[in-house]
Amino acid sequence: MKDRSPKRIVCLTEETTELIYLLGEEDKIVGISGFTVRPEKARKEKPKVSLFTDASIEKIVELDPDLVIGFSDIQADIAADLIKRGVTVWVNNHRTIEEIKDMIVQLGALLNKRKEVELLVAGYERRIEEIKKISASYSNRPKVYFEEWYDPLISGISWVSELIGIAGGIDIYEENSKQSLAKDRIIANPDDVVEKDPDIILVSWCGKMFKKKRMLERKGWAQIEAIKQDNIHEIDSAIILQPGPAALSDGLEAVYSIIHDWTKKH
Repeated sequence: MKDRSPKRIVCLTEETTELIYLLGEEDKIVGISGFTVRPEKARKEKPKVSLFTDASIEKIVELDPDLVIGFSDIQADIAADLIKRGVTVWVNNHRTIEEIKDMIVQLGALLNKRKEVELLVAGYERRIEEIKKISASYSNRPKVYFEEWYDPLISGISWVSELIGIAGGIDIYEENSKQSLAKDRIIANPDDVVEKDPDIILVSWCGKMFKKKRMLERKGWAQIEAIKQDNIHEIDSAIILQPGPAALSDGLEAVYSIIHDWTKKH
């Protein structure tokens, strides 16, 4: 049977680029996001044609892709412009761990790699269950504050909150995490974090280097337990804020390691 899988793919976000490389199908990628850092070699090998909310439509069209892959309603305008130019676009709104796994399987199917992605997902699920079993035995679970941005303060999205829970932590803004857009996860009053008094602070400033001094200078924050005990940890946004393989592997391991270390001391 003729192979009808796409041969010229543009990835508007990093997670699909990483997945296609993991599947050994990187020769099919003809364009990537400028924010791509995983895998590192992709930045050297592939033309950069987009940011997150902006893309060079002309560059993409010139690459003659038979599939452009985007992420969420945030890239809806880019998708619409490409569709008007006759380009086939696939956009997935995956913001939970289950949805991330679904996206991985769906993309694998598009590339005739269903068996490979099912094995990949099964591996993620095994590790998640292993960590859940360990964390279920914790006698004391830490309250965790995840900060995605600093001005204004923005708490973590769904899959980040779920990773914290799997690792044995209690996301103090779990209710916010169900909001898909960052503007709906803004913490209007920084004093609210002080009142919630997290034991651990996880920080990933969406591609910007964390400046600890900026956090320590916030009014009243010196009384937060995590700050008093210096339990502040930066996590690379490339492994925690991309809804794909990185979050389910390196991202989960980073969160688990931090929480597990805390439980050994408490």
